[in-house]
Amino acid sequence: MSTLMETSSITTLSLDYNTDRPQMVLGEYGRLVQTMVEFTLTIEDRAKRTESAAHIVDTVGRLNPTLRGQADFARKVWDHLHVISGFQLDVDGPFPAPQRELLEAKPERVPYPPKSRSHRYYGVILQNLINTVAEMEPSEERQGIEYDIANQMKRAYLSWNKDTVDDAVIFNDLRILSAGRLGQEGSALSVAKGVVSQNAPLHTKNRKKKKPNTTNFNNKRKGGFFRK
Repeated sequence: MSTLMETSSITTLSLDYNTDRPQMVLGEYGRLVQTMVEFTLTIEDRAKRTESAAHIVDTVGRLNPTLRGQADFARKVWDHLHVISGFQLDVDGPFPAPQRELLEAKPERVPYPPKSRSHRYYGVILQNLINTVAEMEPSEERQGIEYDIANQMKRAYLSWNKDTVDDAVIFNDLRILSAGRLGQEGSALSVAKGVVSQNAPLHTKNRKKKKPNTTNFNNKRKGGFFRK
């Protein structure tokens, strides 16, 4: 009995758990590929080490036949072998080894354009259009474009704010956004007061539907073809 317990204890202690193994660098390749790369690093002969790395690339292609047909498949796998090895893989590969500095370098910060917190419902594109038109010389063309901008502003206002809006509010916002260069009130805007926009808020659309009129159906049922 004691011998069986000792054997069971030895077997339990000899189990190799993944939690006891080194952390995987690229988990999508699996533990097998990482173990093969670790073994390749122990090969002293450079030619044999290169041959072993080539076998690993071929094995990855066999395990992923759908990806093997891609044009950059071999280049990608060779680069990943260097990453898995911690850039310690010294072989004569068909592609230059990637540089750790380039892969670990952080991308440059993308400069985002400043956006105003007010009148956001008009959108950035409309604001850029207002700035462009404001730079134009006074003319009938500019006046027509200004009127079109005011119409679009009213549609945007109705889409995100209320069901109705007075034209004076739109022209006042246009003066604010253009720093006083636009916004001269003229003829009434095409979106008439009291008209609900097609893109109006949800609370203006979710109205109770009228129940279907079943009077005619009930009359037919009493005196029509449903009568027994």
